[in-house]
Amino acid sequence: MSYEFDISAFDYELPDGLIAQEAAQPRDSSRLLVLDRSTGELEDRIFNEIPKKLRSEDLLVVNDTKVFPARLLGHKKTGGKAEIFLLEQIDGDRWQALVKPGRRLAPGAIVKISESLSARIDDRLPDGSRIITLQHSGDLWEELRRSGHTPLPLYIDRADRPEDVARYQTIFAKKRGAVAAPTAGLHFTPELLKRIELRGIQIARITLHVGWGTFKGIDEPDIRDHKMHSEYFEIGVEAARSINEAIKAKRRIVAVGTTTVRALESAAIAGLPLKPLSGKTNLFIYPGFDFKITGAIITNFHLPKSSLIVMVSAFAGRSKIMRAYEHAVAEKYRFYSYGDAMLIE
Repeated sequence: MSYEFDISAFDYELPDGLIAQEAAQPRDSSRLLVLDRSTGELEDRIFNEIPKKLRSEDLLVVNDTKVFPARLLGHKKTGGKAEIFLLEQIDGDRWQALVKPGRRLAPGAIVKISESLSARIDDRLPDGSRIITLQHSGDLWEELRRSGHTPLPLYIDRADRPEDVARYQTIFAKKRGAVAAPTAGLHFTPELLKRIELRGIQIARITLHVGWGTFKGIDEPDIRDHKMHSEYFEIGVEAARSINEAIKAKRRIVAVGTTTVRALESAAIAGLPLKPLSGKTNLFIYPGFDFKITGAIITNFHLPKSSLIVMVSAFAGRSKIMRAYEHAVAEKYRFYSYGDAMLIE
């Protein structure tokens, strides 16, 4: 096996103190590490300086998925605590979910979330997740809004708070369906967006509903053996037109987040010029991948041995990415979902 495909090549040491537990306030006060992938040069900036780093002819593509309160805390019939983490709606009230304590909840068990919301445990799936049926007296989404919790990642070692409802959501959020935020978008404010638009930079909105699998590490020694999770994505008529026009004019397309990259490059595989489309993608981007659309990426810092650090390594080169991460650790950048950002150009 070539070292470029060895998962250990995508590992790095990160002190626990650099894992961001709180979001930057205001959003655009996060730090920004700029990596020139042609030279490997690094530049330390603040995110609100991003308009200066973009070109007036750029097309900025953002993910407008919306996080819903997917974490449900309840009790078993015996009174013991139980947790349901909704992963994906199958149809109506049937969902795929993670359940705790999974082994103690046999098919038919009921977890009571509130007076008007409960979950019946149904089948067990091969990956350990469960099929559940939500039982409720009112509108499901209103029940989830009242009783559900913001699905903060496990490395944020605290309970969610009311302010996380808005803060763990991008300003672009429109289409409900994500159980994790597309975190590169968390740095944008309405004021910053106005400054970007005043420069003449066009913005296109697409959708990819971020799934829990985004946090899953790669267990296989050879990354080519990794089986990627599937996520729903959608590119509408207007976005497809803007992207095709940018490609034709040879303008740079800047993807805000790895989720946006995944949607764009999945669509490109279906053929160019881009057509409006929707569906699921299990595209795994690793070194050697031929990027058809993405010209630059705004992204956060990713977990070691994850599909996301592998993706940005495919875009910029593994050695440049690992050197950038070493710099970020040395300079005490804040990592992961509520952390600082990178611009890879």
